[in-house]
Amino acid sequence: MSRLGKKPITIPEKVKVEFKNGTLEVSGANGKLSQSISDEINVKIENSAVTVEQKQPSRQANMLQGLTRGLICNMIEGVTTGYKKELELNGLGFKAVMSGKLITLTVGYSHTVTLEIPEGLKVVVGMTQDKVPTLTITGCDKQKVGAFAAQVRAVKPPEPYKGFGIKYFGEKIIRKAGKAAAGSKK
Repeated sequence: MSRLGKKPITIPEKVKVEFKNGTLEVSGANGKLSQSISDEINVKIENSAVTVEQKQPSRQANMLQGLTRGLICNMIEGVTTGYKKELELNGLGFKAVMSGKLITLTVGYSHTVTLEIPEGLKVVVGMTQDKVPTLTITGCDKQKVGAFAAQVRAVKPPEPYKGFGIKYFGEKIIRKAGKAAAGSKK
């Protein structure tokens, strides 16, 4: 049995949770999220707490119970505090420009790369103290924030020799020595 899946989730003040027709809706200060729930799972809302239960005990229902509880926790956290991912653009001449719902990246290619910002996300272009361009992606849906951050990073992943590329803030890039250092060991 899923131990974590049985734990009740407390609903904070100013957060509204509703379960109707197999769909769970959570709304709060940062927005409104909805998630379809499997037929094998029952969601009970009582005494400012959400409980996830299996309708019939089975291995599949056991796995879905823990998954559903995790998704509900993420939804509640998203509508109360939100999620944030920060990216750094390391490289000579690398920059990002916002124009409406589009973000244009100049990252060392012969062309610029234009990405459309998904609905419900907010992107802020900034600079660090070392004049490194940064992108801050915020939103209430954890999956959308992570997926768009990964999409932006995939435009130019950091390379291991000089570290140029788009990386997450605080990401450690394992560096390689290169040919010059390898040849001097003879």
